[in-house]
Amino acid sequence: MIRKERLPNGLTLLTESMPEVRSVTIGVWLRQGSRDEPAGVNGISHFLEHLVFKGTESRTAREIALAMDSIGGQLDAFTSKEYTCFYAKVLDRHLPEAIELLSDIVQRPRFDPAELERERQVILEEIRMVEDTPDELIHDLFSTACYPRQAIGRPVQGTIGSVSALTRRQLLRFFLAAYRPQQMLIAAAGNLQHARVARQVRRAFSGLRRGPALGRRPPPRARVAFVRRPRNELEQLHLLLGVPAYPERFERRFPLYVLNAILGGTLSSRLFQRIREERGLAYSVYSALSTFVDSGYLVVYAATSPGSGREVIELVCDELRSLRERGPSAAEVSVAREHLKGSLMLSLESTTSRMSNLARQEIYFRRQQTPAEALRAVDAVTVAQVHRIGRELFGARRLSLVAVGRVRRLATRRESLRL
Repeated sequence: MIRKERLPNGLTLLTESMPEVRSVTIGVWLRQGSRDEPAGVNGISHFLEHLVFKGTESRTAREIALAMDSIGGQLDAFTSKEYTCFYAKVLDRHLPEAIELLSDIVQRPRFDPAELERERQVILEEIRMVEDTPDELIHDLFSTACYPRQAIGRPVQGTIGSVSALTRRQLLRFFLAAYRPQQMLIAAAGNLQHARVARQVRRAFSGLRRGPALGRRPPPRARVAFVRRPRNELEQLHLLLGVPAYPERFERRFPLYVLNAILGGTLSSRLFQRIREERGLAYSVYSALSTFVDSGYLVVYAATSPGSGREVIELVCDELRSLRERGPSAAEVSVAREHLKGSLMLSLESTTSRMSNLARQEIYFRRQQTPAEALRAVDAVTVAQVHRIGRELFGARRLSLVAVGRVRRLATRRESLRL
């Protein structure tokens, strides 16, 4: 049910037919994100993602919104460190209109100076909102500290200074260099016919012209970080601890997924049970993987009272040492496997998730892994494999730590973060 086609201008098209639904989600993906931004223009990819909705050669910003609202669809976009996506979800009969609208947005934005300045203010407010949201801010601080002076460590949305300094000329030049067919792919999932979608996409995106290929991304250089950001107005102390992990294409990624689920990825996970359920020290506590094409991190987040920060850190370190030294139990691995399989299959009931899965598989693996293959890979994970990952990740090394809040009471030194 999955088809892949390379169109004459170099654009890649991926479709997955889901005849049991009445919707289609289609996305235009750019294989480029904030880590591909030159020094000095941090946030330009995210700025462009906003700006293309502010008017094209044939539509105003209001007309773009009305075009989607009039067919009862949803139109959105997002930027990450390694890709940018513009997508629409519509009833199957309105797919041609969605394709035409997306093609207009990504090929013919106007970059109207007045709209540009209005949207600049919107993005500056978005940056300020992140500053006021400590559980989001802490992830940006962690990346910046662990990947210093590198594009992959800078915030996707940019900073007040970098966004304020971006000029229309810089935005236009970056757009013309980045939005090339060989750097883009289109993914669609839902009630569709591949041949019909291919004809519509070929016609709508025929204006895209090839350009110079992107340079290779330099591999990032990570370091151990220790950052305390005072925010005395906050009631909670926000903590993020992490260790380097593996890239997205890591061959043993399924044991890594199981390890993360056991550590802090589920309600029955070690961290959730010990820190929240047994000790009552946090409402929010979890672990998560942040993986890229050539690097990655495993992080643990917790929000607690300022006086409990040291205890929470010690409990996290205890669980990491336990997974390194003793490994997981067979029961833990079994529960984590079932959780991962259930999450995978439930996510695939959405056309938007299926569309995103098509694109990410192509971007990172250049092939499509079927749900059956993924389920078999999860089922094949053993206790010994998970223990091996634990020994590798949580070996005798220091943790990175970022703390936001009333940090003066956090009497934790760098030396105390060694596992």
